[in-house]
Amino acid sequence: MAISIDDIKKLRAMTGAGLADVKKALTEAEGDFDKAKELLRERGLAIAAKRSDRETSNGCVLVKSVDGFAAILALKCETDFVANGADFIALTQSILDAAIAAKATDLEAVKNLTVNGQTAQEAVTQRSGITGEKMELDGYLTLEGENIEVYNHMGKNTLCTMVQTNKPAAEQGHLVAMQVAAMKPVALDAASVDQKILDEEYKTAVEKTKLEQVEKFVEMKLKKAGLNPNLVDSEDHIESNMAKGWLTQEQADEARKIIADAKVEGEANLKMPMIENIAKGRVQKFLKENCLVDQEFQFGDGDKATVAQWLAKQDKDLKITAFKRFTLVAD
Repeated sequence: MAISIDDIKKLRAMTGAGLADVKKALTEAEGDFDKAKELLRERGLAIAAKRSDRETSNGCVLVKSVDGFAAILALKCETDFVANGADFIALTQSILDAAIAAKATDLEAVKNLTVNGQTAQEAVTQRSGITGEKMELDGYLTLEGENIEVYNHMGKNTLCTMVQTNKPAAEQGHLVAMQVAAMKPVALDAASVDQKILDEEYKTAVEKTKLEQVEKFVEMKLKKAGLNPNLVDSEDHIESNMAKGWLTQEQADEARKIIADAKVEGEANLKMPMIENIAKGRVQKFLKENCLVDQEFQFGDGDKATVAQWLAKQDKDLKITAFKRFTLVAD
């Protein structure tokens, strides 16, 4: 059966599949559009299944806001070649458009939305079959309400942010969205930080402080014995510096004994109240560096104002109420 070019174009528009794939499917289906679509879907599934264990470290991240509903969507793939392709970006955009229109609240809802006559998940699977790469809808974040500004970092489709303010402030909101992209805050303010994060930061700070105090004690003992701590700070250094003639065997042996004994003594005499105070200070520093309103604003006048202080200068009542950030690039 002869397949017309119009039929091929029609099915390609419906499915997004390549011309050769569409022609082959229509030929096998003897012109039956429904059967041809099913053949394309099955081939996409087969290819996707074969590559299910592959890593999807590239992709496309887009953001959009319409009538009080904003969302970030990430469609991942294996290579930047596919990620930068017009068809891949268009597919991501069409799924995001559908998500915005439906005000979808989670990724599962997005996967089941209708896109070009099929579900979003089916569209992704089909595109996977066309490119031969594993693809997956991986990230979906939303904000709802008024005064939302969105930002696609440098237009590269790898990092997007959304910022919501308590009153109209498009210019300020856009700059804060850039701040969120650049400084990757973990929470809006200290009160918003998950307690698990705080507990882990405090635990890490305590252990780091203990280690530093013991190291200082060891250095003090080495210096008291007339040994340079920098020459014996690791076994590799000791061996290397002996080979260079900077340490004698006797000095090396003495250093090893001092280090071993001093570590035991230093750990036994740790002053926990002091360590806990230092650890608390480190947690406060973590909060200042990682809570959006307390971060130093990167796009102001160079006066080292925090985000909250900069906003207050623009409008004493202006505040950030929420933000979201998603990136495919390791921070």
